[in-house]
Amino acid sequence: VRRPEAWLFPGDRAGQPITRDAVGQACAKARDLSRLPKPVTPHSLRHAFAVHLLETGADVRTIQLLLGHRSLATTAHYLRIATNKVCATSSPFELLPRPAPTPLPPAKPQYF
Repeated sequence: VRRPEAWLFPGDRAGQPITRDAVGQACAKARDLSRLPKPVTPHSLRHAFAVHLLETGADVRTIQLLLGHRSLATTAHYLRIATNKVCATSSPFELLPRPAPTPLPPAKPQYF
């Protein structure tokens, strides 16, 4: 309805937002300062954000909305490496009642 007068992430030039290149350079600088072995990019931060949400119990639909994906399939593909959540999920078969264990017959007496 109303456009804010100031950018949420202002750039170096007055009245302009931060550029994609500036964000990438900030990620590269943070990587160098932290001595991380893997690349740090805006996309890797976005991916990590989504995976951490999934691993802490957020449902895929909520993650889809937060990431702005039109298709749920895009979000599911995006989170394909979040295997901890998948491995920790109980099978529906584990929810079925289990029969009571049958008692073992008494042991035969042993003679010396």
